[in-house]
Amino acid sequence: MEILGATLRICVDDLEASVPFYERLAGGQALRFERGSVSVAAIGCFLLMSGPPAELDVLRKVAATIAVKDVEEAHRVLTDSGARILVGPVTSPVGRNLIALHPDGSVYEYVDRRAGQ
Repeated sequence: MEILGATLRICVDDLEASVPFYERLAGGQALRFERGSVSVAAIGCFLLMSGPPAELDVLRKVAATIAVKDVEEAHRVLTDSGARILVGPVTSPVGRNLIALHPDGSVYEYVDRRAGQ
């Protein structure tokens, strides 16, 4: 499995107030989208999320988002290595993703950027 990078997941109370700081920090514009009732802004290596407390409580359990070349390959490697797939693979606005529970108890999201698959 080829890992391309990682994104830091940050839950914020006020997305609109937080975005300008991270845009300046990362030197780029936010890519915004909705995931259910959660508003998301992707800025460089930061993924800001804001929404209902119950949904954010679940999202906070995912330590980071790991970009991979192919989510299907990640699925095979993870399960062969002893990880348990909690969600996915599913199609997202920017590609496909899955959420995996590693044997040590850590939870990560794996995502590829192959939209439309």
